[in-house]
Amino acid sequence: MIPTLVLVGRPNVGKSTLFNRLTRTRDALVADQPGLTRDRHYGVGRLGDRDYLVVDTAGFDPVAKDGIMHEMARQAEQAIAEADVLLFLVDARVGLTPHDEQIAVRLRRAGRPVHIVANKGEGLNRGVAAADFHRLGLGDPLVVSAAHGDGVRALVDLVLADFPAAEAPSEAAVTGPRVAIVGRPNVGKSTLVNALLGEERVIAFDMPGTTRDAISIPFERGGRPYTLIDTAGLRKRGKVFEAVEKFSVIKTLQAIEEANVAVLVLDASADVTEQDAHIAGFIVETGRALVLAINKWDSVDEYRRDRVKADMSRKLGFLSFARMHSISALNAQGIGALMKSVDGAYAAAMAKLATPRLTRVLQMAVAKQAPPRHGIFRPKLRYAHQGGSNPPVIVIHGNALEHIPAAYVRYLERCYLDAFKLQGTPLRIQFKTSQNPFADKG
Repeated sequence: MIPTLVLVGRPNVGKSTLFNRLTRTRDALVADQPGLTRDRHYGVGRLGDRDYLVVDTAGFDPVAKDGIMHEMARQAEQAIAEADVLLFLVDARVGLTPHDEQIAVRLRRAGRPVHIVANKGEGLNRGVAAADFHRLGLGDPLVVSAAHGDGVRALVDLVLADFPAAEAPSEAAVTGPRVAIVGRPNVGKSTLVNALLGEERVIAFDMPGTTRDAISIPFERGGRPYTLIDTAGLRKRGKVFEAVEKFSVIKTLQAIEEANVAVLVLDASADVTEQDAHIAGFIVETGRALVLAINKWDSVDEYRRDRVKADMSRKLGFLSFARMHSISALNAQGIGALMKSVDGAYAAAMAKLATPRLTRVLQMAVAKQAPPRHGIFRPKLRYAHQGGSNPPVIVIHGNALEHIPAAYVRYLERCYLDAFKLQGTPLRIQFKTSQNPFADKG
């Protein structure tokens, strides 16, 4: 096993910046604002020939008793329990604070090696910057600049010196679908993630906007690997004011684009909104496979359930290709059926479609309903083959195909979805018009 390095410290000392530096990514949100990170964030890093796992944590307040700070502290405590090495980040420019001393007391009891990392040390005399932190009694502080990379290589060499070299798990070894859990704020996305994992892996708190980053979490279910992505709730554009929230929206949209399957979570206790339709439209536009989860189903009466179904049919009718499930994330009800549909949607999105059968379906569709004429000419559809997956792309060859109307394209899509039983994924059709060899003659 590769060593796990857990970054701990009070808010705004640069933990997420160091996480991005150690993993050579931009996965963790970074801004000059305290309390940005809230959940545990994992990443694999390599420096030289050494591999390691890095865990970014929320600003740690070990004495928090309630509210969001208490939930953030619980996430940090779970990360500390998983650590092989604790990197205790402090601010070299601010110096030692009472908050740092409280964290040091907690880390001494952790039973893990602790290294003090005095961050933001660019341009400072290292000896002077480190002097204040010797009082913590946790060894010699190492002064670094996560933003500029100063001292980071020396930090990793020091931390990993006691661990044998080991191979990091390759990306090829991590197979299975990437599943993004998306929806408006406070519909129960993080609660659903925790229900799937069987642990409180992400903060589920009764306050909109609790999740800010897109958190990727590998897990297994029924012997099959998945990667779950918990995302920030998407508000209406006019209600997104903070710069941090704008970054959260971007991360959520990126998570949808990088996923294989999106689970759109709706709230049974509230009406289907225009924003739900916008999120669904973006998922379809990006071509992701989709499963609908109506959460909090156990908390509403029969009248409300009928109203939700009518609302879905009226406002989200364009999602007829997707399976719908009523669930209770809080009580883990309906989760098995939901994941079965996720598997089915993933299989449909990645399906290999044989060229002879694609062409036969095309011929039957044209025989049943030919494309409308354009002037004196009727477009001629000759044969089809697969041009891609996730979503499935079908390339149709023929003549005068640029004149085929959108309604006929939708007809062909429905024919292919029905013929191949592709439940849970949208489908794309591309046309390729043959060139007339005599066009330049005469």
